[in-house]
Amino acid sequence: MAASSSSSSRSFKFDVFLSFRGEDTRKNFVDHLYTALDQRLIRTYKDDITLARGESVGPALLEAIQESHIAVIVFSKNYANSSWCLDELIHIMKCREEMGLTVIPVFYDVDPSEVRYQKRNFGEAFSKQEMKNVTKAELWRKALVAASNISGWEPKNVANGHESAAVKEIVDTIFNRLFPLNLDVDEKLVGMRDRLQDLILRLKIRSGGVLMVGIWGIGGGGKTTLATSLYTEISSQFEGHCIIDNIREESHKHGLKRLQEDIISAVFKTNVQVHNIAEGKRKIKSMLCHRNVLVILDDVDDLDQLEALAGSHKWFGDGSRIIITTRDVHLLRTHRVDDVSPVKLLTREEAMLLFNTRAYNEKKHVRDYKELSSQVVSYAAGLPLALKILGSFLYDKDEKEWMSTLDRLKDIPERDIVEKLKISFHGLKPEEKNLFLDIACFFRWRKNHNAMEIFEACGFHPDIGIKVLIQKALITIDRWGKFDMHDLVQEMAHYVVRGEHPDNPEKHSRVWKWEDIHNLCIEDATEENDKIEAIGEYYQSPDFVPSQFFKFVSNLKKLRWIRVTMYNDGNVEGPNFLSNKLRYIDWTKYPASPFPDSFQPMNLVVLKMCESFQKELWRSHKRLRQLKVLQILHSRKLVSTPNFDGLPCLQKLELRGCGNLEEIHPSIGNHRSLKSVKVISCLSLRIFPTIFKMEKLEHLEIWFCHKSLEFPDIQANMDSLVELSLIGIGIEGLLSSIGERCTSLISLHLCYCFIRKSIEIDFDRLKHLKDIRFRGNTKLVKMLLTHHLQRLDLADCCLEDGEIPSGEMSNLQELNLSYNNFSKLHFSISQLTRLKLLNLSFCKRLLELPQLPSSIAILLANECDSLTDVGDFYVDCKRLWCASLMCSNMVIDGNRILQSMLQGENAENQCVNLLLYGLEIPKGFTARLRVGWKCTLQLPENWCSDFCGFLVCTVANKLLHSTLTIKQVTGGLPGMDSEDDMVWKESAGDKITWVGYIPFASLRHTGWWDSTYKKLSFSINFPTLQQQIKYNACRGFGVRLVGRKEGSGPTETLEEISTDSSGISDGKDDYTTGFEILDDSKDYLIISSRKL
Repeated sequence: MAASSSSSSRSFKFDVFLSFRGEDTRKNFVDHLYTALDQRLIRTYKDDITLARGESVGPALLEAIQESHIAVIVFSKNYANSSWCLDELIHIMKCREEMGLTVIPVFYDVDPSEVRYQKRNFGEAFSKQEMKNVTKAELWRKALVAASNISGWEPKNVANGHESAAVKEIVDTIFNRLFPLNLDVDEKLVGMRDRLQDLILRLKIRSGGVLMVGIWGIGGGGKTTLATSLYTEISSQFEGHCIIDNIREESHKHGLKRLQEDIISAVFKTNVQVHNIAEGKRKIKSMLCHRNVLVILDDVDDLDQLEALAGSHKWFGDGSRIIITTRDVHLLRTHRVDDVSPVKLLTREEAMLLFNTRAYNEKKHVRDYKELSSQVVSYAAGLPLALKILGSFLYDKDEKEWMSTLDRLKDIPERDIVEKLKISFHGLKPEEKNLFLDIACFFRWRKNHNAMEIFEACGFHPDIGIKVLIQKALITIDRWGKFDMHDLVQEMAHYVVRGEHPDNPEKHSRVWKWEDIHNLCIEDATEENDKIEAIGEYYQSPDFVPSQFFKFVSNLKKLRWIRVTMYNDGNVEGPNFLSNKLRYIDWTKYPASPFPDSFQPMNLVVLKMCESFQKELWRSHKRLRQLKVLQILHSRKLVSTPNFDGLPCLQKLELRGCGNLEEIHPSIGNHRSLKSVKVISCLSLRIFPTIFKMEKLEHLEIWFCHKSLEFPDIQANMDSLVELSLIGIGIEGLLSSIGERCTSLISLHLCYCFIRKSIEIDFDRLKHLKDIRFRGNTKLVKMLLTHHLQRLDLADCCLEDGEIPSGEMSNLQELNLSYNNFSKLHFSISQLTRLKLLNLSFCKRLLELPQLPSSIAILLANECDSLTDVGDFYVDCKRLWCASLMCSNMVIDGNRILQSMLQGENAENQCVNLLLYGLEIPKGFTARLRVGWKCTLQLPENWCSDFCGFLVCTVANKLLHSTLTIKQVTGGLPGMDSEDDMVWKESAGDKITWVGYIPFASLRHTGWWDSTYKKLSFSINFPTLQQQIKYNACRGFGVRLVGRKEGSGPTETLEEISTDSSGISDGKDDYTTGFEILDDSKDYLIISSRKL
């Protein structure tokens, strides 16, 4: 006890003193340990780093031991062979006995018994020193015995000898001893220990300097509780400290001057007055700039507050820490705080524990209310505020009252919770409020790009507004681009919309429930409604009378956007009125009648009509000055388009599947605002208007219209046009003008077009052209290709030997020559040094593969019937990760190709895909294949470090796009064990072998990855097939681990191949990724092989 008291009263210069034998551990274990301690900001004495030049070694070391809180002794084989180390040990053990020094022994490559009894190598080393100095030997021996009897660490017994794991455990132990948390004094602070420890790490309390750290999150999420707990824990370590509560309200009630006085008075423990805010700033700076202080500013909601209370790092002395809690992360970033700690909501287990501490008394048993408690915890969704309020409310209630409360919460949220959450809502600007309410009512769990068009049309400036909502912790956007928010935040939004009329949806600004819309329709109300601004996406049920909905919509005078899907045959009368406030319309199956004559939506921005029965949109000429998007899809009865002169701001026009459309109004050729025009599958369209003044047009696509449609000659320069895509129409008139008029083109797609004679295109002026696709043109256009070109598609052009265009193509990355008639390539592909993808599939007469450039990543040569031997093309293709060689007459060694791909130049950065025709099963894999489409894999200990990836093999009877699902197996997996026993055997239906390599490095960033898994299940799925067909399609399936290579020479088996790589795609179009992640969670991972 005396020693403990002595230790607690001393001040320490160092946290840790390291005692070690340099020749054994200085450059390995001790170096790793010192680095890890330093990263945790633990002040560590290590003689070769800490000792000052010219300082006497002996006295300096002894003094450092006395000034340290903990001594770590690293015993190694030669530790006792140093009298220096042994003398150091004596002093350490003396300080432990007399001064309370904490000692932690680490037995690096020796057993504690070897140290205790001086045996084996350690004993031999000690004997040498014992012979040299008999008088000290007994003191050394006593110190060794005492140290070895202290509970310590044996790295060889931690994580099977993995040194990094041992170092982490030792450092964690030291950190917890140095900075113990004393939160057990309040058992109601559920989940606080880990959160507080993380925050203390961020504060770097012992590192000097001034740090400002923000705690940010949703209202009621525990920010104040965390800050208060932190204050209790660490305030004693500062010369002065204060916590200023509820700054948002107090600054409005008493002003910032009062809060400035509170800070100075609390730090100096005396009353201080300031006359104005400017004086308060000067006093805080002058009085605190030389003091080490802790200041906590709670619930800040305005930048002026921060500028008045903690305007700069320079206001505070060295070592000071300023903590700011807020709901608005933008404030923290604008004020340039050093770090932001997002508050974490409670896990379900923590939430249940917190709720139980509030809801139960000695008369109630938890087990009796287990199911009801679970419902309350689910409702609160980890929000501490909700759990506390509901738990306290239910504390003295019986089971019947609990059930009644839960039923009421489904429709009416608890007022105290809502009012707390509304604080963030009230801080928004009007357009941000509208944006938030629309997301909460209509777009939660919807992809944000689907909603952005509506928000932009409504003038909400969503690019800025959504960022604000995220910064205020009101919404989130998940990795799939979907809006989300806390359940109770959504309920708060619904509460705001319902206002004082919760049971009268006709008085709400937004109606999102289908049953409410349905009821409003059947009420047959005739009064005008000036409240409803938006209704949810409305899918009319087949048995519902459309006229009721039309009547309802006709009464909505303030409606600003609408999305409707109707069920009718077009013979019903449409609405007699539509709100002129409408800014966005997306209507499927609108009746045959045109829009009402009274419909003059001057602010309409987007008009989308799908499967409409209209022959024309409106009868008379309309002038819609704000319309930017006009999209008409699959409206088979549409005959003509509007006059585009009345749509001066139109930027995007899409006409698709309008089978009776005969005419596009000629005014389109003079439209000066259009940026994108798509006309697709309008089979009756014979004429496209001549282009005169479409100078802003960037994208033009015309596909599969009437076979007589001839694209007109371009009469004016189209300097903005970057993409021109024409498929299945006549283009002879265009070809003569394209080089002169379209000089900004980047992509030119002229596929399956009608060309009566060969025409030469002048590419000299097309300096930006990178992508040419002339697929399916038997009358090949004459062209001299340029070095700008990156993609060239000449598939299905009936090319014979010697007909492939040539030219300077030094930047070409993708070349598609599939479905042609040549027997070999007459130009040197090997000179295309940047070529990544080569497609030669379905070239039935191809006799040999060309010499390939070393840059090739993807080779496709399927169904080449004349191709019998590919040689050793793969030897020089060190970047090859995908090879598809499904040719029925080809003789090939698939295992050698796979080995070469796995050992390639980029094996550290990519996955591998290999598709072969026939049964080319990789070595050592046959016995691992199972019948069907799923299997399990038992994982050995340390699988994530001893192996580098999964190798997957599928035997199928047809080529299909597939996905792979990986799941952790906990316990038994029903229906799998029997299949695992059924080893695959060759059968007549087996035609295709696919092998895929998935490196661990590609999975470590996912939520699924967990090195503690013991067993995994794998299943391959073909999304387009039903279950039984899927089973028949996949004949054999197996997965195995790939071991890391030892050394750098060639290998004989796949077990020895090292391919630790990261080739999972994020969906971008590149040539180095083999798989795309489709879904990622803690429980499972779904990946898809890349479509080529």
